[in-house]
Amino acid sequence: MFGKKSKRRVSAERPVLSEEERRRNRTRSFIMLGLALGMLLASLDQTVVSTSLPKIVADLGGMSLYSWLFTAYMLAQTVTIPIAGKLSDRLGRKPIFLTGMLLFLGGSLLAGMSTSMEFLIACRFVQGLGGGAMMPISMAVVADLYAPTERGKIQGMLGSVFALSTIIGPLMGGYIVDNMDWRWVFYVNLPVGILAILVTSMKFPTVQRDRSKTIDYAGMVALIATLAPALLVITWGGSEYAWTSVEIIGLSAVSIISVLAFIWQERRASDPILPLRLFKEPIFTLGSAGLFIMSLGMFGVISFLPLFLQAVVGMSASNSGELIIPMMAGVMLTSLASGFLLRRTGYKIWLLIGPPVSALGLYLLSTQHAGSSPWDAILFLVITGAGLGAVMSNYIVAAQNVMPKKDMGVATASMSLFRSIGGTVGVAALGGLINGRMNEELGRNLSPQMYSVLPTMDVNSLGQLLLMTDPSIPGVVLEAIRLSLSNSITFAFLVGSVIVLLSLIASALVRSVPLKSVKEYHEEECNPAQLEAMAGTAQPGKE
Repeated sequence: MFGKKSKRRVSAERPVLSEEERRRNRTRSFIMLGLALGMLLASLDQTVVSTSLPKIVADLGGMSLYSWLFTAYMLAQTVTIPIAGKLSDRLGRKPIFLTGMLLFLGGSLLAGMSTSMEFLIACRFVQGLGGGAMMPISMAVVADLYAPTERGKIQGMLGSVFALSTIIGPLMGGYIVDNMDWRWVFYVNLPVGILAILVTSMKFPTVQRDRSKTIDYAGMVALIATLAPALLVITWGGSEYAWTSVEIIGLSAVSIISVLAFIWQERRASDPILPLRLFKEPIFTLGSAGLFIMSLGMFGVISFLPLFLQAVVGMSASNSGELIIPMMAGVMLTSLASGFLLRRTGYKIWLLIGPPVSALGLYLLSTQHAGSSPWDAILFLVITGAGLGAVMSNYIVAAQNVMPKKDMGVATASMSLFRSIGGTVGVAALGGLINGRMNEELGRNLSPQMYSVLPTMDVNSLGQLLLMTDPSIPGVVLEAIRLSLSNSITFAFLVGSVIVLLSLIASALVRSVPLKSVKEYHEEECNPAQLEAMAGTAQPGKE
């Protein structure tokens, strides 16, 4: 009897949806499935490829070029993100997303057929172009389909897709390398990508298009000429080339001249590729700064986590990427939680919680050393990831809540650009910091004679010596290397915690604006009849 009453009470409280509303919800879910598959591919590819590098190099050769497998993808993805976002505002989301998917799949197919490292690098560049188009479009489509009051949980789910790809990518890559030809690392993208194309080809949200103005091609060229040299400077400076070398100075000069040309062009363009007026909205500017700072502090640290946990803490793993799983579990936890609670809590509380939680996790990691419990490291990684998951999607949700619909694509893509650049700068900067600190530590912990005969000074190479336990190297030298590596990487963890905490300033300054309802979100650009039709959901349709 009690059960029957409870059922009647629940059914009475639950809103009854019309057949039309149920149809719209099914359509939205169908579209999001295709977008999630696209995001999964773009984010999964990086972690899958990293585990297969030894076999790729052994088969194709070109060890001196292997870093370009990442650099080419990163360059292409970064320069494509803002351009794809703007073009999707002009031409519609569907053609840009599908173009990105076709580029990604074409690059994957050709990559699997590669017979040289140079050709494989070119294919990775094509993949990066596709990935750079898919990622921001996916987040912009969420804004097209869902009002801000509904958007948080969907953004949280997409964030979880990214975290999930980081977890399963190394596992999948390890399985393929151990049991199949390395070329299947790229071929495995094809069936998933084809399914995503079939799904997204059927339905896609309609966006208003304004084709009366000329596309800002000059702005695109200037933006590429700004970003590409700048990213090469960040990647090569202090490693491939000295900071005072002709190459670095020349690339820096090209980037500086190009950014000035870009600003001049954007001020005069009728429809700029990156409207400078976006920065007049403090939430957009502060959110972009917060994403940049958070990525700067986090991603440089993440790149050295596997080496630290294996070579110093002593965690064993056949695949170093598996050690990121606890951190990604933390990301998924708060990304989903904040998304489902966003309507009740608003975004401000999550922006304030995230930076100090991540900073605490990184600080606790900086206290680890040889002999520390692996379970402590796992707990600290979960804490670090929980802080990251609380803010990454919510900075974007906050900005989308106040941006006009016509700028949704370019605004979302621009924030993704700042996040990408922050991560790239962080990897280069903290990598340089660790290498410099490593040299100092080795000088203190080894005698001059032992120091002079070390085979290398590179942190990653010295870490591999510890994992291989080369019998030709005396145990006392290996322990000195382990201590130096521990002190160097934990110092970077400490620096990363300070950097991440600085993003709290941006979070605190972001004003709290109530999330718009569906009617509030659409009322500026819709007539009353359209508003009535869209009550309860954004209208999806065919492009």
